[in-house]
Amino acid sequence: MYRPKSTVEQWRIFQAVVDQGGYAQAAEVLNKSQSSLNHAVAKLQQGLGVPLLEVRGRKAYLTPEGEVFLRRSRKLTQDIKELESLADILASGWEPVLRLVVEASLPRQPFYQALADFSKRSRGCRIHLLEAQPAGCKAVVAKQAADMVFASRAFSGVTSLALTTTVYVPVCAPSHPLATLDEVGTHELEAELELVLAEGNEPEAGWEGTTQPWIINHLHDTLSLLRRGVGFAWLPHEVVAPLIEADSLTRLPVASQILRKRFTHLILPRTTPLGPAASLLLTLIRHHYGLPDDNRADA
Repeated sequence: MYRPKSTVEQWRIFQAVVDQGGYAQAAEVLNKSQSSLNHAVAKLQQGLGVPLLEVRGRKAYLTPEGEVFLRRSRKLTQDIKELESLADILASGWEPVLRLVVEASLPRQPFYQALADFSKRSRGCRIHLLEAQPAGCKAVVAKQAADMVFASRAFSGVTSLALTTTVYVPVCAPSHPLATLDEVGTHELEAELELVLAEGNEPEAGWEGTTQPWIINHLHDTLSLLRRGVGFAWLPHEVVAPLIEADSLTRLPVASQILRKRFTHLILPRTTPLGPAASLLLTLIRHHYGLPDDNRADA
């Protein structure tokens, strides 16, 4: 079994001697006797078998080996400080991890901005971010298997917050036959291959439309197939707008009455109150979605 040849306190003393320029100065700063500091550094060097300091007159100077060990030891003491600080954070109730689930087809730029802000204030809290289809979100909510779920529907019996409304538009490749039409109606769409973001064997209820859907589980796969001229798809305008501008996709000219919309709901599946990390993230989400800055939501 491995036994360390040094202690954190020895490294802390070694750093102080270097930073203060000598044993006498370091002893005054650390409120220790000079002899105890001499003993600690001597024992450290003896245990390592490497000279770290050499004294010239009243000043201590780093050896070449000492310069290497000084850099590495500063990381060690900083890691120890952060580790002990993390213990204080967790003892205060700060969550060590937040589990977040986002429905696949929902745009999420404001959510990403909230996470970017949260990362600067996370205090060691880790994020587990997963993507799921509507049925998967429903299962997560039922099992209370996440701290937050972003879904296109609210669920009874759990807290939810309406964040935004997303317009879904039909798009295809510029080379697709639909792209040549001046106007596209329900009849034309029903006769074409549609790429439907879903899981399982059937489209989501209320979104049926074509007689020959392909069920695609990931947005990336849907976009890749569309750009190759395969079918058409209803996708969030925010997602496809840059591709339309770049002429990678074409928005089909449909009548306004057949446009599709989805709401983005933030679901809090757990019955227990939010912890401080989740509360902070919720505040940031509200801010970036342009909602009032409070933590109340609808049950």
